[in-house]
Amino acid sequence: MSLKIPKVLTMDSFNFSSKYVLVRIDINSPIDPDSKVILDDARFREHARTIRELIGDEARTTLISHQGRPGDPDFTSLNGHADLLSSILGVDVKFIDDVCGPAAREAIRRLNPSEVLLLENVRFQSEELLERKPELQAKTYLVSKLTPLFNYFILDAFATAHRSQPSIVGFPITLTSCAGRVMEAEIEALRKIYGEMEGKVFILGGSKVRDSVKIMENLLVNNVADKILLTGLLALVFLYAKDVKLNSQVVEAIKEKGLMGEVSKARELLRKYSEYIRMPIDGAVEVEGGRVEGDLESLKGRIMDIGAKTINLYREEIKNAKTIVIRGPAGVIEKDEFRVGSEEIVKAAIESGAYIIFGGGHMRAVVDNITASFHGHMSTGGGALLTFLSGEPLPGLEALAASAQKYLKGIN
Repeated sequence: MSLKIPKVLTMDSFNFSSKYVLVRIDINSPIDPDSKVILDDARFREHARTIRELIGDEARTTLISHQGRPGDPDFTSLNGHADLLSSILGVDVKFIDDVCGPAAREAIRRLNPSEVLLLENVRFQSEELLERKPELQAKTYLVSKLTPLFNYFILDAFATAHRSQPSIVGFPITLTSCAGRVMEAEIEALRKIYGEMEGKVFILGGSKVRDSVKIMENLLVNNVADKILLTGLLALVFLYAKDVKLNSQVVEAIKEKGLMGEVSKARELLRKYSEYIRMPIDGAVEVEGGRVEGDLESLKGRIMDIGAKTINLYREEIKNAKTIVIRGPAGVIEKDEFRVGSEEIVKAAIESGAYIIFGGGHMRAVVDNITASFHGHMSTGGGALLTFLSGEPLPGLEALAASAQKYLKGIN
């Protein structure tokens, strides 16, 4: 398999003074479903570097982002995001509860140099949910209405670069475009990963089972992974596919989440690639507010973490790795007693001396709780990172590369 990192332009290529600049960021963050309070500001702080630079350059900056998906409890307005971003930047980030209608367009026109405006959740615009070719996305209402108002487009949303959506791939066709500082740092990390891809161990967990199964298939088919260690709900799906006798609550949860299709895919992957896949051999459940460990077939109730036997098994797999990619926690890290698996895996990875790539916001929370430094990279986007490493092109990167070629031909 050949990993090709396309050539893109960076912010260093342009003078943004007094120019109207549209920036696609990704401040999609964990949110309390009841209070709607944002629980993690990591992505806000990452994007602050790009935004501060534009403020310093006296650009007229408009930000566009999303939060959640329709129907999910975290699908909400970005009003609170503007307040949090204002406090981090130390400037007033204006907000308009409109995406590309007359109110949004007028607010953009009124921007003065060094002012910043955040538009409403771009996924309130239904066409943003469609994934299509960039040429079609460039003709959407969103892109056609906003394009005339801007001189430049900056894609800084690496975490969403694996989506071929209008706000990611449409604007690079209609506007001169470049990578923001977050995107630039992620691209540099990909270059380093490519140079160190030997002894590759992937540790996959978390709740995004559909994405993870697809990524696993690509990793295995393209011979990228030497070992894949499973945790979380993903592991339970594979254990069920292997006919391990899980308790009825776990089985019902798999069915209620509509994951039986993934069970079938997992069964096929196990049939072809079982020697590369490792699954938990024990777990932990909550009993009277405490942690109780046991073999998977004997545990009753919701399995909320991996157990000590699995931790030791995975530690052996990790210790000789050269490159380790960790995406998603091993357990319910919101509860201290079920952070054990995630923290022990991180410690084992650090102790191995391998180059470590952490993907996804939940892993940042685990790493931040461990004081040891590590050799590697904290990615803002686990899905995008693994999509690329599994051999698939990232539509966002490809769109930026196409824009760069068009721009460079125009000035030569």
